[in-house]
Amino acid sequence: MHRPTMHDVAAAAGVSQAVVSLVLNGNHAGRASERTAERVRAAAQELGYRTNLQAKSLKTGVAEILGLVGDEVATSPFSGMMIKGAQDRAWQDHHALLTIDTGGDDRLEAAAIDTMLSHRVRGIVYTAMYHREVHVPDAALDTRAVCLNARDLDERVPSVIPDEVTGGYEATKVLLEAGHTRIGIITIHDALPAAVGRLEGYRRALAEAGIAEDPDLVRPGTGMQSDGDRQTRALLALPEPPTAIFCQNDRTALGAYQTLTAEGLRVPEAMSIVGFDDQDVLRDFFLPPLTTVQLPFAAMGSLAAELLLSGETAPEVHRIRCPLVLRDSVAPPKGS
Repeated sequence: MHRPTMHDVAAAAGVSQAVVSLVLNGNHAGRASERTAERVRAAAQELGYRTNLQAKSLKTGVAEILGLVGDEVATSPFSGMMIKGAQDRAWQDHHALLTIDTGGDDRLEAAAIDTMLSHRVRGIVYTAMYHREVHVPDAALDTRAVCLNARDLDERVPSVIPDEVTGGYEATKVLLEAGHTRIGIITIHDALPAAVGRLEGYRRALAEAGIAEDPDLVRPGTGMQSDGDRQTRALLALPEPPTAIFCQNDRTALGAYQTLTAEGLRVPEAMSIVGFDDQDVLRDFFLPPLTTVQLPFAAMGSLAAELLLSGETAPEVHRIRCPLVLRDSVAPPKGS
């Protein structure tokens, strides 16, 4: 079967092969009229012509492809929107996104990066399933690289992460503004940047409101639903229980909901709850719907791709605001 060539497009459009090349590469401004360009694009579409990306990459030294390498990005419920955000931004500049999930296997990661470099990708998005600190492999620095949902500990490439501190601050602030002054918090994996940042935001909001932190109200967890159950029971058992709880993720909040229901306590009449993440797989399990802080995965993915496409290489940390999603789990304290 004959594959249409640039020569065929030129003949169909009645122009030279050089004009076809300029138009299809987006470089015709000032060299060919828009009317001519439209004729060339129409001929290419009718003939089913496709640019030879391999030949183009050999000529320019770079392909119209961005690479994305992640530990468990294809299997995590969090990662789909990161990939979509990066893919949509890449597509705006007519780039494809080549994604490889390594499953945390260092050998597969090395092979993935080598494969992407062999394809002459324009840059590599080095992605983590959850917000953490990483060392970007040296091999990835053979092209442009950016960290996504992770901070580069070596400060060699840009990093795009959620603004956990502001998210924790706004989660606590919405409870303060509803009139709560005794606010519990159930944390997640204390060593993680997400846990540290969200706790810092909680403390900042309390300090701003002139409320001293009560250590009894800060309950450790690991982000599991069972921790929400266990630590909500511990908070309820205090001589002076809180009137609201900030759960550092939605799974913990689900455990808190279930405990309160088992104890005959209604949300938000007896206890206000705020979560974090806005996981769509959990959203329908909350009655009433949960007020939470959304992780901005699509915006993060989009910015990571933008940094690669623009050639921005400064090792700056870009913190993306986490929007507060107001639903029905917050009300003034009972009796106020």
